[in-house]
Amino acid sequence: MSILQSIKQNLIVPIHPAGYPFIAICLIATALFYYFFGPYFTFSGTLITLWCVYFFRNPIRYTPQLQNLVISPADGRILSITKSAPPEKLDLKGSDFTKISIFMNIFDVHVNRSPMSGTITKKSYFPGSFFDASLDKASEKNEQLSITMNTTFGKEIAFVQIAGLVARRILCNVNEGYKLKCGEQFGIIRFGSRVDVWLPNPIFTKVLVGQKTYAGETVLADFEKGSVLEKVRIE
Repeated sequence: MSILQSIKQNLIVPIHPAGYPFIAICLIATALFYYFFGPYFTFSGTLITLWCVYFFRNPIRYTPQLQNLVISPADGRILSITKSAPPEKLDLKGSDFTKISIFMNIFDVHVNRSPMSGTITKKSYFPGSFFDASLDKASEKNEQLSITMNTTFGKEIAFVQIAGLVARRILCNVNEGYKLKCGEQFGIIRFGSRVDVWLPNPIFTKVLVGQKTYAGETVLADFEKGSVLEKVRIE
């Protein structure tokens, strides 16, 4: 990689297409404020526009390529790691599962990526409330969209996009029967939320509560005891 390519990659971060309408609205509103009220009234609009660009950023990620690894589907912090039976709505077989919850604040990248490679067997949307996503009851009560996957490793897992106190819109651009690659983008949540990952035991977790995660890069868990990591760029 040349120096110019390196500078471009680090300074020019791609924007998720879901952000284009919001950025356009902010730009138009800022221009109107400038036209009617002059430059002194456009400062707030400029800040909001820049924040909108920042929120919908979609940086390049390099994903570990081993079928037994579970990769973080979201940027954020590990909220909890618990063992429990999955809800019936996920259609997961068995009752011995580990649930890893990731909390995404409004400053995190909100593009979601697939935690493993596999075929989507079920996609379900559930309307609900908008409690603070950091609360335990958010997993059950909040608006959410769940995906159940039959992975290429032979395990059946599920991951759930959950709306939060501020988030009011869950976007998921894949459907049942779609084959996702590990680290591939499948959706986005606006604006602050949570993602739960359900994994059948035995599973070897590789993260701790409070740890920062990066979608498509951070290893959450391993279905085998040890692995040699190899990373490739996934967009």
